[in-house]
Amino acid sequence: MSEELLHEQTQTEAAVTMADLEEHFDDANPWNVVKSYMEKGTILPVKVEGIVNGGAIAMIEGIRGFIPASRLSLSYIEDLETYLLKDIEVRVIDVDEANNRLVLSAREILQEKARKEREARIAAVKVGSIVTGTVESLQNYGAFVDLGDGLSGLVHISQISLKRIKSPSDVLNVGDEVNVKIIGVKDGKISLSMKALEEEKKEEEEIHVEIPKAEEIGTSLGDLFKGLKLDSLGFNSGRLWIPEPE
Repeated sequence: MSEELLHEQTQTEAAVTMADLEEHFDDANPWNVVKSYMEKGTILPVKVEGIVNGGAIAMIEGIRGFIPASRLSLSYIEDLETYLLKDIEVRVIDVDEANNRLVLSAREILQEKARKEREARIAAVKVGSIVTGTVESLQNYGAFVDLGDGLSGLVHISQISLKRIKSPSDVLNVGDEVNVKIIGVKDGKISLSMKALEEEKKEEEEIHVEIPKAEEIGTSLGDLFKGLKLDSLGFNSGRLWIPEPE
């Protein structure tokens, strides 16, 4: 092999080697790693290692990450200290290497879990079931009823009563405990009815109306003429003699 060819081969190998090393260094850079986590939406298990003003601290790839208090939970946290040393799952939502800023969040993961759990509970709801709930709010178009376990449904104003009402507040108050029938589930929404239960109760009452026995009705000719007497003259003349009441 000529010296010229050998020199070119050596230069090519050196270039490839340097490129590989640069790529390796890029991959090893923790800031590039956390950027990759953010782009992919990777869920990361972390331990809360510190509590600071307005949030918590957790380490990702050796970088100090900040979790705002509003992104630690789905609800307001009264005492952040309760999260110290707690294991949670987070996503990277902001990376700024120049300002040494790494922001994490648990809220989106919790929202996804809550949504899936709710979808599973709704899938288990059976149309036609009768359940007990609590009126949680009144609107012009109906009443929302808390069914427990994180579920609620709407009783449309047309499904509140057999009687015509102008407003749900005519017959309901917030906090009332009511029995409702599940009449539909669509797009994650539960439709309820109180009127359906009234209709069923009315039908049952009509079915169970007591009909007098035949002997108690007294519609035979013998019953109609009971207490009437015929005398010979009255009979011959075609007239009936009705005894005077005693």
